[in-house]
Amino acid sequence: MRITKFGHACVRIEHEGAVVVLDPGVFTDAEAVDGASAILITHEHPDHYFPDHLRAGDAPVFTIEAVAARLREDAPDLAERLTVVAPGEAFDAGLPVRAVGELHAVIHEDYPRIHNSGYLLSVGETTVYHPGDALTVPDGAVDLLLAPASAPWLKLSEAVDFVRAVGAPRSLAIHDRVYSEVGLGMVEQHMGNLLGDGQEFLRLADGADL
Repeated sequence: MRITKFGHACVRIEHEGAVVVLDPGVFTDAEAVDGASAILITHEHPDHYFPDHLRAGDAPVFTIEAVAARLREDAPDLAERLTVVAPGEAFDAGLPVRAVGELHAVIHEDYPRIHNSGYLLSVGETTVYHPGDALTVPDGAVDLLLAPASAPWLKLSEAVDFVRAVGAPRSLAIHDRVYSEVGLGMVEQHMGNLLGDGQEFLRLADGADL
């Protein structure tokens, strides 16, 4: 198994010939999708969804109906590559996947909440969870949590409590373009102070492998 952290919320997972890329948005270099066998998109915000990156390859795209509707408008040339999945649905994207949750986290009470589904992936014997922009705790054990580290909708205390609640032995920081390097260092320090024994919080540079 090879897991590569790309810009912001994008992670690339390679295992036994499958190459699954999650959320290659505008803060992600297009090379993230090179050779992808499947692309998963959690929701429609541009830091997670960018049609030009989908055009950079020919991989099928798995996503929820709200994103599919947006893509049919923005990029009808990509519509034939779409597979729509429902919250809670299990599906095969080259790796076994289950969609988790239905709504984006609250940004502000005056904004309507959009749809968001995270993805729980079975990568050999390892379970990897990408929550998108939500703090939905999945049923069952998670081995690696892709943990949002900074966002307009996220407080540090919420980030810590989410990592604690999921209970994964390893968490990799994603969604990290909102804070400066100093701010991300503070997140790492607090995670180290506040997580329990047996929980590790990691930060990787873009393009680095886990």
